[in-house]
Amino acid sequence: MTRIKVIIKRPDEPVGHMTFISNTLKNLQNTVDGPIETVTVSEDLVIICNENGRLLWLPYNCTFGGGDFCGTLIFAGVSGDDFADITISMKEYRALFGFQD
Repeated sequence: MTRIKVIIKRPDEPVGHMTFISNTLKNLQNTVDGPIETVTVSEDLVIICNENGRLLWLPYNCTFGGGDFCGTLIFAGVSGDDFADITISMKEYRALFGFQD
């Protein structure tokens, strides 16, 4: 089972935290509490979220790129068609998404 380094941000966390998770569809769905949707941030960075988060009234998490995100988010790297280790540091992540402690 492949594990990848990601940043997980829950609605109750001001910034989020870096961790390793299993890179399986089932685990990603469990983490975001439902079917996943990806939002491309750059060629090597995506946000993985619950595709029905707003419809299910999951708790508000953050706003990015003009869109509101609800529920738990996973920030992951991308390599081709696969999820991969995130390549940015926590400092770069905070600056990119405007998160502050």
